[in-house]
Amino acid sequence: MMRLALALLVLLLAALPAPAQSPMVDARTILATYHEDVTRLDRARDGLEKFLKTDSRVEAMILLSRVYFQWGDVRAKDDGEKLAAYARGRELGERAVELAPKNPEAHFWYAVNTGRWGTTKGVFRSLFLLPTLREEVDTILSLAPDDPGALGLAGNIELALPWGDLDKAEANFRKALKVDPHYTAARVDLGRLLIKRGKYDEARKELRRVLDEKQPRFLADWTVKHSKRARELLDSIKDKS
Repeated sequence: MMRLALALLVLLLAALPAPAQSPMVDARTILATYHEDVTRLDRARDGLEKFLKTDSRVEAMILLSRVYFQWGDVRAKDDGEKLAAYARGRELGERAVELAPKNPEAHFWYAVNTGRWGTTKGVFRSLFLLPTLREEVDTILSLAPDDPGALGLAGNIELALPWGDLDKAEANFRKALKVDPHYTAARVDLGRLLIKRGKYDEARKELRRVLDEKQPRFLADWTVKHSKRARELLDSIKDKS
């Protein structure tokens, strides 16, 4: 009789629907696997927006700021949608910085959304935002000196400026790759820098390493963005020597 009761209980439990993942867990899963279906970023965005209406924890703000950055990069159909996504990501990042000024992730996602918003808006807006970006990078590196993302961002600031310090940019990209050789975003940017310097053979070497990467730091980013960009850059210098 006891065995029958236990069997019935097991069957009843098996028939119950599985508990829904929290929006934060769901968003992290989607960010790690969005290369399988980029439309799932919509679910991550909407779920976290709903979550933040009743739970304003900083971690959720940072996560949603990151989602908006990726959404702007791979889901937005035009500059208007991109600007709206980066602006919302920037707003969330700034609020997270206010609430948790010692959190390097908050500063990072505030900075990258700000930078992307500025470059999408235009060069003059980017220059206007430059002091903010430098300040954010300095803050991140003071909190986490070996953070590959912050090092890459520092390099990109110099690379983007007409008067940027390319030696400093290269040093930052190489330091980021020394910390994490699988950080393909920094390797793509190093390839861009080497092309700008006319070092085409070195650029090809770095860009081919992106394409040959077996353990990228962020698989989804590598699949959707970095490998594609590496191929475009390689194609742009195919006749260069």
